[in-house]
Amino acid sequence: MKILLINPPHTAIGSRIPDEHLPPLGLLSIGGPLLDAGHVVELLDADINDMPVCDIVLEVVARAPDAVFLGHSGSNSVHPTVAELTRAIRCVTPMARIVYGGVFPTYAWRSILENEPQVDVIVRGEGELTAIRVAEALQNGDALEHVPGIAFLRDGVPHATSEAPIPVNLDALRTGWELIDHTRYSYWGNRRAVVVQFSRGCPHSCTYCGQHLFWKRWRHRDPVLFAREIADLYRNHGVEVFNFADENPTASRPAWRAFLEALIAQDVPVTLVASTRADDIVRDADILHLYRKAGVARFLLGIESYDEATLERIRKGGTVARDREAIRLLRENDILSMATYVVGFEEEKDIDYLRSLLHLLSYDPDQVQLLYATPHHWTPYAGEEAERRVIQPDLRKWDYKHQVLATRHVPSWRVMFWFKFMEAVMQGRPRALGRYLYHPDKSVLEAIRWYYRIGRKVWPYEIWNYLFHDRRIAHGPSLAEFQASPAAPYRPASRTEERARLHPVPSQSSGAVCAWALPG
Repeated sequence: MKILLINPPHTAIGSRIPDEHLPPLGLLSIGGPLLDAGHVVELLDADINDMPVCDIVLEVVARAPDAVFLGHSGSNSVHPTVAELTRAIRCVTPMARIVYGGVFPTYAWRSILENEPQVDVIVRGEGELTAIRVAEALQNGDALEHVPGIAFLRDGVPHATSEAPIPVNLDALRTGWELIDHTRYSYWGNRRAVVVQFSRGCPHSCTYCGQHLFWKRWRHRDPVLFAREIADLYRNHGVEVFNFADENPTASRPAWRAFLEALIAQDVPVTLVASTRADDIVRDADILHLYRKAGVARFLLGIESYDEATLERIRKGGTVARDREAIRLLRENDILSMATYVVGFEEEKDIDYLRSLLHLLSYDPDQVQLLYATPHHWTPYAGEEAERRVIQPDLRKWDYKHQVLATRHVPSWRVMFWFKFMEAVMQGRPRALGRYLYHPDKSVLEAIRWYYRIGRKVWPYEIWNYLFHDRRIAHGPSLAEFQASPAAPYRPASRTEERARLHPVPSQSSGAVCAWALPG
């Protein structure tokens, strides 16, 4: 079977502003098993060049696949683009089967099938084994009802099969690295880079995060085999930077230590960038030198809030004292700390933003990433915030970098002011600028300066878009109403008005107007 994997263009700031891009690990993860199963597989990374939908459609027609598999790591905010793209693909290649997977379709399968009937199959949950079964069923004309872990329309009604068993042996699932040209992907200052995954899942259950629901339970790769794969990518493909997709790679101290020691034994000068919990850093105070020796350059730490009551309400499980200690320990070992901090909780007042800023200053992280509270409908947090008013109805903006819910005491423009003011103060404070101008470790210094270069582009871009492009509504529906009416948030504002080169003609299949007929 000829299968085309498509990484759709993502409108999120992280995809559009930096000049660097990382390969789509999720699609590569199903690409490897599909190749090993004997299928002909190609990858079209439409995100790396922000391809217009019309250009993607032309590529699909030229490659003439039997099936198109789509997915994206930011599958919530990218869904409107997927909806438009799949409609276009169905118009011009009606025989190609369309398969859609990821976190968002896993939970929104019923609404997607009701609103986007051109999607033939939705893969629910982890996709490697399910993708093989789907491809085999489509190739042989077998009934989809016997494939676990999917959803499809049966007699016009959305239907889901039983859940697929989760893969336990992650080392049996080969990543299809041969599907990409490694020279096209970079990070950390134009250094050749990929995304990797040591573990899946998270043993914690924060209310705003659905990862523990998607991955079911925490598992990890064989530490030695994983270290060997990183070393092979460095030696054979020149990959220098490895960005971990894990939610919590350090959850098991023995497994993580075994990986660090195995990678040190490989003796390759690589850079590791990851996220973890402050608790794990404090726990590993005695082996942080192994982190640094293995190549760990930065850890993103979810600080989230200064308020202990808020941390308890969202079941973060951390404490202010451990957060501060983790940042101190990382600095002692020349490992950069990036503190993520969430704003936009309903009862926040101006004084709370000021306290948040003072709190972050006391932490003194090397970098800071502010995010807006974003309630994905499958998380407990969404249920808790059901009565809050939605001010951003465009699902493409639900990327943690746009305020989507109204706050009770602070208008949207002032939340934005505090958001950008806090970023400016944190990155422009004397201690941060001192590290920018001078750091004894050259590699750390280069990383700090690279981050500032990105920030100088993102910061004004976000302000400009807030003032002149982002559309907010003053009296929007409640979150419960918004999420109960998926046709509105799932329907994208058309990118065709901006960049389409195709002309509307009557569709031969349904008599409806198809806006994606090929020119000429």
